Amino acid sequence: MPDLNRIRFETTIQAPADVVWHHITSLDSYKQWTSAFAEGSYFQGSWEEGSRIRFLAPSGDGMVSEIAENRRNEFISIRHLGFIADGKEDTTSEAVRAWAPAYENYTLQPIQGGTRLVIDQDVPAEWAEHLGQAWPNALRLLVGLCETRAAS
Repeated sequence: MPDLNRIRFETTIQAPADVVWHHITSLDSYKQWTSAFAEGSYFQGSWEEGSRIRFLAPSGDGMVSEIAENRRNEFISIRHLGFIADGKEDTTSEAVRAWAPAYENYTLQPIQGGTRLVIDQDVPAEWAEHLGQAWPNALRLLVGLCETRAAS
């Protein structure tokens, strides 16, 4: 069983859930709000349930994952399966088995005037500090994208 910590972040966004969903999953918006984790981040693949998806840095290194669950405008669960390094996927090494699978879940809850977004993520202890600092910045960027679009 992987040795993981669960971290949680919550924010309120003054935009409907469909707008928030769009900005989480559309490539152009994703590149903007995930710059808080690594400038130039992007994804390849589909957000459809059961699909493989790769989360990548400009170098091409990153994570190989699959969409465990997708309830449009309500919930998405990403199952992280391994690393990508030098163009090769690693889902079986001892280093990966120490933490995989790990889940990253997005829950969108309609509230008066907008959406409450809750992020729950399983992380190895050595990543908790970095992600704990990066997530609030990513959420500020995501809120800005969503609220700008909702206002226009």
